[in-house]
Order: sequence, then C-alpha cells, then structure tokens
Amino acid sequence: MELIKQWTDWARQSTNRKILSATIVILSLSFGAKLITMAKEIIIAASFGTADSLDAFLVAFIIPMFAINVIGGSFNAALIPTYIRVKEEEGRNAANRLFSNVMIWSLSLLVAATVIMAISAPYFMPIIATGFNSQKLTFTLKLFYVISPVVVIYGVNTIWGAVLNASEQFALVAVTPVITPFVIILFLLLGKSWGISALALGTVCGIIIETTLLGIVLNRQGISLWPKWHGMDPHLREVAGQYLPMITGAFLLGSTGPINQGMAASLGPGSVAALNYGNKAIGFPLNLAAAALGTAVIPYFSIMVVNRNWGGIHHTLKKFSRLIFAVTIPLTILLVVMSEPIVRILFQRGSFTVQDTNLVGRIQALFAIQMPFYISGILIVRLISAFKANNLLMWGAVISIVINIVMNYVFIKWMGVSGIALSTSIVYFVSFCYLSHMLKRLMKKAATELL
Repeated sequence: MELIKQWTDWARQSTNRKILSATIVILSLSFGAKLITMAKEIIIAASFGTADSLDAFLVAFIIPMFAINVIGGSFNAALIPTYIRVKEEEGRNAANRLFSNVMIWSLSLLVAATVIMAISAPYFMPIIATGFNSQKLTFTLKLFYVISPVVVIYGVNTIWGAVLNASEQFALVAVTPVITPFVIILFLLLGKSWGISALALGTVCGIIIETTLLGIVLNRQGISLWPKWHGMDPHLREVAGQYLPMITGAFLLGSTGPINQGMAASLGPGSVAALNYGNKAIGFPLNLAAAALGTAVIPYFSIMVVNRNWGGIHHTLKKFSRLIFAVTIPLTILLVVMSEPIVRILFQRGSFTVQDTNLVGRIQALFAIQMPFYISGILIVRLISAFKANNLLMWGAVISIVINIVMNYVFIKWMGVSGIALSTSIVYFVSFCYLSHMLKRLMKKAATELL
C-alpha cells in the first residue's frame, strides 16, 4: 500500500508524469489481454492453418470491423475534447447531457450502418472476396450475418470506454479486452465440431460481455445507460462539426485494411490468412501502444489545449517522441532479424506448415518496419484531435489511401502478398511525415494567436 501511495504521489507532480503513469497502468493491464489474444491466435493457427474457412472468417469480419472503427472510433476523437472542455467549464451535468445526445446520434448511425451492410452484403462481398469460389463465398456470407451485430455492440463499447477514459478511469477499459479472446478460446476448445463458426460465435459473445461490464460501471457512476435527447445544442454542433472530417478521414484510412485483404484474396487460397498471421506479432506491440499511449494522452492533451498551455504541449510531445523512437527502433530491428523464428515458435504446429512459416515470416518482417512511425503517429493524431483540427487527419487519410493502393499494385507484382506488408509500412511513414509537418504549423499558429 505504501508503494502504491508513493507511486500516486509521484505521478501527480506533473502532467508528463500523469501521462506516463496512465500509460504504464494501461500497458500493464492490456498486456494480459494481448497475451490471451496471442494464445487465441496460436490455437487458431493449430486448428485452421491457412485453410479456406479461416480466409472466409477474416473476409467476413472486414466490413463489420471497418464500420466499428470508422463510426465508433470517430465519435471518440470528436467527442472527448469537447466533453472534457464542457466538464471543465460547465460541470458534470452539462457533460452528461452531451454524452446522452452523442449516444443517441451514434446508436442511430450504428444501427443504420448494420442494416445497410446486411442488405448490401450479397453485392459487395463478391467484390471484396475476389478469387473465392461460389461455395466459399456463400460460407463467407453466412459468417458475415453471424458477426454483423458486433457493429452496434462494439460501437457502444467504444463510446462508453471513451467516457471512462475521459474521467481518467483507465483500468477497467484496459482490462476488459481480455474477455473476448478468452471466450473465443473456450468456444474453440469446447466446440471443436463447430469449426470456424466457434470463432464467430465466441467473438460476438465476448464483445457482449465486455460491453455489459462497462455499462455496469457507468451506471454506478450515475450515468444513464438509456440516453435522452436534449436537443441540438451548441456542444453537440461542435462535436458534429469535428465528426464529419473525422469520419471521412477514418473511412479513407480504415479502407486500407479491406483493400489489403481484398487484394490478398485475389492472390489465391491462404493469402488472406497469411497476411493476417504476418500482422499478429507486430500487432502485439502496436495495439498495446495504441491502447496505452493513445488512451492516456488525449485527456491531458485536451486539458492543456483548453488551458492554452502551448509550452507544456511542446515539452510533452518532444519528450514522448524521443522515448518512442528510443524503444521502437531496437524492437523493430529485432523483429525483422528474428521474424521467421518468431513465427515458427508461435504458429508452426498442427495445420500450420513450414511453407506457411516462410511466407508469414517475410510478411511479418516487412510489417515491422512501420512500428516507430505508427506509434509516434498515434501521439500526433491525438494532439491534432485535441486541437479539434480533424480536417488535417482527413487529408492525411486521403494521401495514405492513394499511396496504399498504388504501392500495393507495384509491390504485389514484385513480391506477391508480401508486397502488401511493405506497402503498409511505407504508408505509415508518409503519414507520419505529413502529420508531423501539419502539427508544427498548427502549434505555430496557436502560439502566434496567443501573442
């Protein structure tokens, strides 16, 4: 207890220490969830390898996850800076009214998106699943209809978690993601006869449990889970004004995943699964960084922007950028050099063959190159959102999607499915350079206006 008290006292001494403390807490709690997720991937690899059924599941999950990231994720970036400002200036009741309005708005979009996807799936799925035969395509559609409800459920999960994070309650939001992979593992082990359907059902059930837990905590804090409409007030208009460029940017940048997997589907059986496996070990540190750093910094960046603390922002950005590069460059080199042994240890068993290891190892090494730029980019994106300059993110996404498509075509002809991984790393490097340049201009403009 004394050690916890000392840590808390230390963390309260500066904003940078608060951010670092929150990052460490989220990182520590998220680490367990990522270990369970990696265990899930190992079981999936042993059970399905690069089989057609896994290709079908991954393609079926592309559009639901895309909708979640675009709609739910965009609301977070648009909501949190305004939510914190309203809470700081007008009190908790005003912030809760804003949250209630945003929930109704987001639920409407999430439900509409799910219905539209369900109706149009027979038309867009053959385009995404280019190269699938009719039997494989039919099975993909069935899995899609099983998975599609997660759009609404996970969208609500994301927004509820954002409000908890805005109140600096990071622990629960960081630890609940352990539930879904754990439930998936149970379904895979206990429902072996179900095949890949166990993976789809486990995903839906796990997300329902996660969302229920977050809802219980919010309810105990006096925040109603049944939102009421309070009218289109200036605060909601402010969120809406940020949301349009944010959702446009998220739509464009989020399209890289469906585009990559769609192009991989055209390269033959197992290509989508190989691309997915190649991103798993890289995704472990990237997702941890996104969850920890991205979640921890935005409340404090938003508060500093409200208080016009430009010196503090510059100091925090510089300090954490140096720390990120100091940690990620050696890790990137290690992952590139040791890529095939890592894949062999993690996945090469059961249906996952030596040939699969060689291919996935090459893909993983090329994905690893993005790491310093991806993680540093998270810091920059969160600060730009705190400035409510999401139009910059939109144009960054336009640049990224164009480069992604062009580079995919170029490198696929040269390297096959491995070229998609190299293209992705180039996209994140260019995006980092663009956003860094635009952030410097934004901060210079803000400092000049203060004078």
